[in-house]
Amino acid sequence: MTIEGSPRGRVALVVENDPSDGPGRLAGWLTGGGLELAVVRPHAGDPLPADLDGYAALVVLGGEQDAFADADGQRAAPWFAQLDGLLRKAVRHKVPTLAICLGAQLLAQAHGGTVERSAAGPEIGVRLVARRDVADNDPVFAAVPFAPDVLHWHHDEIVELPVTATLLAASTHYPVQAFRIGAVAWGLQFHIECDLPMFAQWAIEGVGTLGDLGIDPIELLESVEAALDDVAEVWQPFAERFAAIALGRVPRGDGGLRSLPLLGPA
Repeated sequence: MTIEGSPRGRVALVVENDPSDGPGRLAGWLTGGGLELAVVRPHAGDPLPADLDGYAALVVLGGEQDAFADADGQRAAPWFAQLDGLLRKAVRHKVPTLAICLGAQLLAQAHGGTVERSAAGPEIGVRLVARRDVADNDPVFAAVPFAPDVLHWHHDEIVELPVTATLLAASTHYPVQAFRIGAVAWGLQFHIECDLPMFAQWAIEGVGTLGDLGIDPIELLESVEAALDDVAEVWQPFAERFAAIALGRVPRGDGGLRSLPLLGPA
């Protein structure tokens, strides 16, 4: 794969919102696609940059926080307002963006969508999502199978997408599973970055929630372990296609790459 000529270099800014949800397997998939990762951890005091100058892409990870404000109008994390600004700048300046779980909720909310506690309750474990027909025209989703395996652990959901968003994947009880805003900003309600130790830690910390839902932790982890290869089979190439776009190339149906003219200056 040729990567010279990338409009913004090759460094992706990765925002880790919670120590329990790092880049995991996604890190290797993105670096395997040619990107270098600059991980900032605002939960540990790292400052967010004021803008995205010099970054080829933005990746926003998940976390246990709520995206929406509480009854007193307080945000769950002090850096969320600045992160909202970065997400808006990313869409405005066509900086390729991948936002996962909480990150996807923040992406939607920053552009006028609505996030709430899910009326259907927590969604946890291995699930299938259904790719919509409109995804056939999307550069990263076109090659995703109709009903791929994904991993879930979330209590909140996007109940209303921004008017500028395109819904790319859905499921019965949680309709917004994947979407795109603008040309190159994607949100995933599910997790593709998890390895087994990461998910096991969530299970340990969330054992009370699992008990309330009648989910056996051992059976849950066994199902996650069994699904990891299938998840990688779909979502590693997905991540590599995202990396290609960040590096100024766009995947074709034949697996090759062509120049991506829509990326403007940051």
